[in-house]
Amino acid sequence: MKIAILTLGCKVNQYESDALIFELENRGFETTNKLEEADAYIINTCAVTNEAEKKSRQMIERARKFNKDAKIYIMGCASQNRPVQFEGHGVTMLFGTASKKKLLDELEKEGQHIYDLPKEYEDDLLAKQTLTRAYIKIQDGCDKFCTYCVIPYLRGRSRSRSIDSIVAEVEKLPETVKEIVLVGIDVADFKVKGEMGLGVLLERLDGFGKRLRLSSMEDNIITEEFMQTLAGLKNFCPHFHLSLQSGCDNVLKKMNRKYTTAEFEKSIKLIRKYFPLAGVTTDIIVGFPTETEEDFEETLAFVERVKFAQLHIFPYSKRDGTAASKLYKDLSGEIKSDRLKRLKTLGKKLKEEFIFQNKMGEVLIEERNGDFFEGYTKNYIKCYYSGEAEVGEIVTLKLSELFKDGAKCQK
Repeated sequence: MKIAILTLGCKVNQYESDALIFELENRGFETTNKLEEADAYIINTCAVTNEAEKKSRQMIERARKFNKDAKIYIMGCASQNRPVQFEGHGVTMLFGTASKKKLLDELEKEGQHIYDLPKEYEDDLLAKQTLTRAYIKIQDGCDKFCTYCVIPYLRGRSRSRSIDSIVAEVEKLPETVKEIVLVGIDVADFKVKGEMGLGVLLERLDGFGKRLRLSSMEDNIITEEFMQTLAGLKNFCPHFHLSLQSGCDNVLKKMNRKYTTAEFEKSIKLIRKYFPLAGVTTDIIVGFPTETEEDFEETLAFVERVKFAQLHIFPYSKRDGTAASKLYKDLSGEIKSDRLKRLKTLGKKLKEEFIFQNKMGEVLIEERNGDFFEGYTKNYIKCYYSGEAEVGEIVTLKLSELFKDGAKCQK
């Protein structure tokens, strides 16, 4: 029996899908992570926006084009959020975000199985790592309850994986893995015995000799002590993805974000004190219901001032059940589209400026695509190199000119 696992959404979802593939292979199934002909499809869904949920439903019909009689298993945030949206789609079985391994134990069953969200980290599945970059899940859940976000209701409260379990997984990584990316719903909230523990974990992992990279974080993690820890690591990649969401204090307060723009800017200055060429990237939501034109202009000015290396921009998406959906009236699509376009223009300019600041970079070659080897510098600039190299090699290159979403490079 061949099973395809199709993944939407974040790197945590990707890790969990990879773990399911590994477990299925151990049980004797043929698997794929591609949208192709299979006997059954497991769709790991996303619910961060309305569009993400729509794409999750559309994936069912895309899969049926390859096999109209295939069994369809749904799991993840969209089914945890609104199981009813998958009715009438011929779904064999529906799971949520908890107890994912049980889905594999119950493949021959049908119906809806939405389990209670766990209070402790579920550590019963490991991903099979085959690429040069490995995602390692260290945390799940979120305690922040931002007014626009539904994820805490779908993933549960924050809970951390044990350091010993993380280290044991890293010890099993093949030699082909040259970089580790630590992922979670709220990575900055990783704890050891109830205390903030991300620095401790990184120090433990630094001895493996693989590049260490952090996924999206909250700005509260950036302290003098934490930055001193990072600066003392041999293999840390100075790329900080700090979720801003708005550059206006009025909007941040309505979003229930726990910082001001001044505090956020202080964090960025602290990062650059230790890593002058750090890649500082961010997420921004445009068109939050209370955002006025003046508020948006404040965001533009803030983004211009702090000079992010890259922006990930999303129009506000109303999520039923959140505080924002109950308290505020949504803005028009035209307003959101206009602000999205203007911020994207600024983001493109800032990204190009950041690339020009970098003359050299240590590039991990991840794949060959056409005429170019492709990979990323430590501070997360996408590089294209047409010289001699091997996948998995780390080469020091000159960044010569802007190209596609990054830079052409040469020795």
